[in-house]
Amino acid sequence: MSEKPRPPARHGTDRGSSTSRGSRRGPLRITVPSRNDPLLRRLTEVMGGPLGRFSSPGRVSPGFFTIERVLVALTIVAAIVAILAKNMCRTLGWGGSNAYIWACYSDWSALFTARGFDTNAFAPFADGAHFEYPVLMSAVASFAALLVVPGDYDRTLAFFDVNLLMVVVLWFIIVIATSRAAGRRPWDAAMVALAPGMILASTINWDLWAVAFLALALLAFAREKPLLAGILIGLGASMKVYPILFLGVVLVLALRTGRWRPLLIVSAGTAGSWLLVNLPFMIANFGAWSYFLEFTRDRGAGLSSLWHAWNVTATVLPGAPTFTSEVINSAAFWLFAASCAGIAVLGLLASRRPRVASLLFLVVAAFVLFNKVYSPQFVVWLIPLAALAWPRWRDFLIWQLVEALHFWAIWMYLYTGSTSVKEQNTFPEAFYVLAVAAHMLATAYLMYRVARSIWDPQTDPVRRVGQDDPQAGPYAGAERDPLPAFRWIGRPRRKRVHQTVEPPAAQSP
Repeated sequence: MSEKPRPPARHGTDRGSSTSRGSRRGPLRITVPSRNDPLLRRLTEVMGGPLGRFSSPGRVSPGFFTIERVLVALTIVAAIVAILAKNMCRTLGWGGSNAYIWACYSDWSALFTARGFDTNAFAPFADGAHFEYPVLMSAVASFAALLVVPGDYDRTLAFFDVNLLMVVVLWFIIVIATSRAAGRRPWDAAMVALAPGMILASTINWDLWAVAFLALALLAFAREKPLLAGILIGLGASMKVYPILFLGVVLVLALRTGRWRPLLIVSAGTAGSWLLVNLPFMIANFGAWSYFLEFTRDRGAGLSSLWHAWNVTATVLPGAPTFTSEVINSAAFWLFAASCAGIAVLGLLASRRPRVASLLFLVVAAFVLFNKVYSPQFVVWLIPLAALAWPRWRDFLIWQLVEALHFWAIWMYLYTGSTSVKEQNTFPEAFYVLAVAAHMLATAYLMYRVARSIWDPQTDPVRRVGQDDPQAGPYAGAERDPLPAFRWIGRPRRKRVHQTVEPPAAQSP
């Protein structure tokens, strides 16, 4: 008897990480970095060249060394380097100019005594407290201080080490979440594991908590769990403001596809979790809760921002004006708003639905460029998004090296203002200004590459390997042109084909 023909396998149309809903998941071929990335392909020539074309990564069991285990191992190595980079401060202390000379400054050690954590673990929530961070970050700081028991030992170092341990765990979470959200490109998470920015800046502040919440939110959204994604966004926004920008990305996708339900669910989850965390503190001590907002509003030009670089330059330019906090508030808002409008137009008019990570990287990068302050640790906001939006090692490493240059420049700039400064160890202020400009140009260049990949999907490294958008989640497979009247803007015109219609032949009587 002849067998009945089997129906063709159903493959997912968009996510690249699983089959379509209702069908069984199957192994997918993993993109090999040594074959796909031009820089890595050339570097592997000294070790025998790229992985063979007949190999099947993702379909053949790798044994013990799975991708995630290798990524964890890489993260452990990078974390050890990060600890060694701060070791001079851990051994000599953070007092005086040590933190600037050795570039091992950390807000953790500075705030432990300056904000009263050494005497009261819950100092941010005390009456009259002034802690310039959101509620959930205050809670994390208090939890770390609670673990530092009273005693006759270096409690500042213990507070630093407790936070360091938590940051290393968060680093693992971010790497694994990025790997799982990358679809057929899990190796792109190696950028997060080995990034110089993560090594140098992850131990400055508690920013990695917000980064972890956003990375998990992207993974939840990719797995079509918009409510969970919204809850995580709300928690992230209670640590740092920037995760809330994810809602703007979902809004653009809703406008383009006409699918509004995911936006409503994500927004509801975000509002619910944010209120659940913040509302009790708003009621109990509104003054302490709102101090973060007041501090952000009233502060002047922060270090390494566009505005601070100009103010430093203006001091040597006769008659040049400087920016006040009021001017910066207005200018930064409108520049960021204009950037968001441009990104939205790009997302709506592109020939294909833009990828979630691409839009999110552009929005967060614009926020970073025009913000009142660019603290050195803000680079960790962009690293996981850059790995998902533009996974090209050459551009990534150039950007990271520029950020490392800026990292050292800011500490040298602060060292010149310390009390124990030695002139032979200082750099001119022009070096600091040039480093800020280089950081902005490098970030803007990455934004250009990502924006170009949205407008011309053929240049997108993710779409070139056969998947559309691994993070699309509820928008997988959705495509609709919401602005048909503007379809011709920037699009190549199609040539009209003129067909000659011959008259019908005369019929014989």
